[in-house]
Amino acid sequence: MSPIPRPCGLPRSAAEINAQIRGLWPHPQAPLSREQQAEYERLCAELARVEREGVAAA
Repeated sequence: MSPIPRPCGLPRSAAEINAQIRGLWPHPQAPLSREQQAEYERLCAELARVEREGVAAA
């Protein structure tokens, strides 16, 4: 799943990233493929960065 392009390189919001994470699973008990697992890990890292930046900005 490709990230949604953002105008002017703006970072995505935590809500957008969370929605993409939730979208990886067609069913709560369905296992992720290797590709999906890699995307999940990338999204979690992106979410952590966004959350840290949000705390620093507050």
